[in-house]
Amino acid sequence: MIRRAVILTLAAMAGMPLGACGQDFNAAPPNAASQRPAFEGQTRAPIIDAGVELHSTVIADGLEHPWGMHQLPGGDWIVIERPGRMRLISASGEISRPIIGLPEVDAQGQGGLLDVLVREDFEKTRRVWWSYAEPHGKGRNATAVATGLLALDGTAMTDVRVIFQQQPAWNSNLHFGSRLVFDRNGALFVTTGERSKPKPRQLAQNVSTHLGKVLRIDPMGGPAAGNPQIKDGLPEIWSLGHRNIQSAALGPDGALWTVEHGPRGGDELNRPAQGKNYGWPIVTYGEDYSGSPIGEGITAAQGMEQPLYYWDPVIAPSGMAFYEGEMFPEWRGSILIGGLAGQALVRLTLDGTRVTGEARYLQGRGRVRDVDVAHDGAVMILTDSDNGALIRLTPKN
Repeated sequence: MIRRAVILTLAAMAGMPLGACGQDFNAAPPNAASQRPAFEGQTRAPIIDAGVELHSTVIADGLEHPWGMHQLPGGDWIVIERPGRMRLISASGEISRPIIGLPEVDAQGQGGLLDVLVREDFEKTRRVWWSYAEPHGKGRNATAVATGLLALDGTAMTDVRVIFQQQPAWNSNLHFGSRLVFDRNGALFVTTGERSKPKPRQLAQNVSTHLGKVLRIDPMGGPAAGNPQIKDGLPEIWSLGHRNIQSAALGPDGALWTVEHGPRGGDELNRPAQGKNYGWPIVTYGEDYSGSPIGEGITAAQGMEQPLYYWDPVIAPSGMAFYEGEMFPEWRGSILIGGLAGQALVRLTLDGTRVTGEARYLQGRGRVRDVDVAHDGAVMILTDSDNGALIRLTPKN
């Protein structure tokens, strides 16, 4: 299938700039109105980039709920669709047939193919890693990670090995996570969800499970060397107390940064440190979907880390990248995050680990499921819908 690259002037279509619109997103009332941040600047950072315009090119559309992407060294993009399809998309918009040879996925609800990535030596090794919802029978499923070798013609995956299976499996179609990130030592971070339901939700605090954790594994299976020694804990665990992490990236400082979904309020930016507890579901900046408190409704507790930044109302984060490219020099060092409920590309500026400003682009123009930076510095996004698209963003001259 071939899709013609289409240049869109969405600003003209909407009658406003394709950028950080005049809408004051900080004016929206919070869901958990009685909660207060633990420190100044922990939420609602000053709005930046008002009126900035971007140029948008649709590289490929007609994708069914695309959830993850990674650019190959040669310039093609490897893209996954939630129902279980992995494809190659060329810079000119040519979409391949689905790559064969992948394990069976459970594509119920939020399940399916979840993320994909390669290392810099891909042209030599042809090795690909991906995460997915793995069926376990009787309605149960779990987040899993597999690796395989992509054939030279890009049509098939061979030597496929499942290198991680989340324990325990659960009968739920929600909160699988999952993002994959390599650290500078070659270990593979895997983020997971806590499966959402009231009973498994509590297991985010249970170190004998993989639910609601950041995990760090060897890229060919087993725990990575150098993980924290947590009493009675599984050896893959890096950090615990997370709800559902669908945004993760390695920062310029070499540390893992994540953004996880809160309930109604309480999306969190964290820099997970080894062995630390990030509180869910004991503490959270947010409330349940019913409007009732989560647990005791507290936002802090001894031995539990505070988020570096949080949102209420939520942006519903998915996909994340640090910008270090040449095309947007003023964006260097910023975090770029996809917003689902927020229907925006979110940019955060930093001073060390402190958030100093927030901008939102493409507001109201679709759910942004993943964010990446192309080799040439363009910002790439995936929109999540039955007619999802791979879109290239560049500065508007």
